[in-house]
Amino acid sequence: MDNRTNESRAGRYETQPTGYSAFIPKPLPPVPPVHMSVRLQQLLAEASHRLGKLDGSVQMLPNPDVFVFMYVRKEAVLSSQIEGTQSSLQDLLSAEAELFNPPGQPKDVDEVINYVAAMNYGLSRLDSLPVSSRLIREIHERLMKAVRGGNLEPGEFRRSQNWIGPGGCTLANASFIPPPPDLVPVAIGELERFLHTEHELPPLVKIALAHAQFETIHPFLDGNGRTGRLLITFLLTEAKILGKPVLYLSHYFKKHRQEYYEALQNVRHSGDWEAWLEFFLAGVVEVAEEAVQTIRAIVRMREEHRQLLIEGLKRGAAAGLSVLESLYRAPIISVKDVSVSTGTTYPAANTIVSRLVELGILREITGNARNRRFQYWPYVQLFTRDQ
Repeated sequence: MDNRTNESRAGRYETQPTGYSAFIPKPLPPVPPVHMSVRLQQLLAEASHRLGKLDGSVQMLPNPDVFVFMYVRKEAVLSSQIEGTQSSLQDLLSAEAELFNPPGQPKDVDEVINYVAAMNYGLSRLDSLPVSSRLIREIHERLMKAVRGGNLEPGEFRRSQNWIGPGGCTLANASFIPPPPDLVPVAIGELERFLHTEHELPPLVKIALAHAQFETIHPFLDGNGRTGRLLITFLLTEAKILGKPVLYLSHYFKKHRQEYYEALQNVRHSGDWEAWLEFFLAGVVEVAEEAVQTIRAIVRMREEHRQLLIEGLKRGAAAGLSVLESLYRAPIISVKDVSVSTGTTYPAANTIVSRLVELGILREITGNARNRRFQYWPYVQLFTRDQ
């Protein structure tokens, strides 16, 4: 029997005037309510525990805001790669340090740069604006500015029908057709009400339901996947589940991409919210533990490198330690950067950089005789091991 003719807990397909069937989502929460099986309860408890552990681990960092720099960029790279971009974390860092000369810069790195900007903007806006249709549109506008899809009304809910499927497919053979454009504002409004209405649902369950619902509504002509994954970060922060955005859940979604898409489709076709929740919570458990291990590795590395500098630079240790701390905020530097940040002469800064290279803390990455750039290679490697 064709699933498209059935009505599920998640919604129903309705034939449109031109003949295609579009999915009309039901408002959240699901009816009947989510069945919290023993398995789901265990996963929820474990995910909550791991997130609490992660939030506590962040406090171990000497300056959490500085260290968040790399977490945000890793999430940006992985979320963008799900949508087909090829740029790596190294490409992003190099572009931000203005290392590329076109055509050396990957064509899609600007999409990842926009993701970072949208993430930072959204996190700052949460101080004055709750997660809402307004915030979602503002985020989307920054995400899509002057990149692929940037001509498709950034920041505006779509006014035409879109669909999901393999490249080149049409409405006739699409894998999924979201609600028609006239219903998008209504569906987003219902999602917003769900987010800001008190429910007995645990916050993590609420966030998982909201992400699936957003992707089902697919309110924009492009950029829905990335916007929906940004939404997870904003909701985790707004609910004060995490104080800092250090959970790169896109790593899990990318690693299990087919299962991710299938779990979302099964919600639409058969109303299987429970299977989606299992998938989502298992991802939180896995990625939260990975993030804790990364933080521990950062703390160990920082102490080891501080000791190396104290022993290796002697009287110049203070300047070297200052450079080390700056590398967590900007892991690619030049001798001139070091001269400015330490207030030393260029030759003195060059000596500091050379010693950091000898100690294995910095690595020259441009291969130039002049205008050389150096990267805090061991630190960057902590975030690129699984790419």
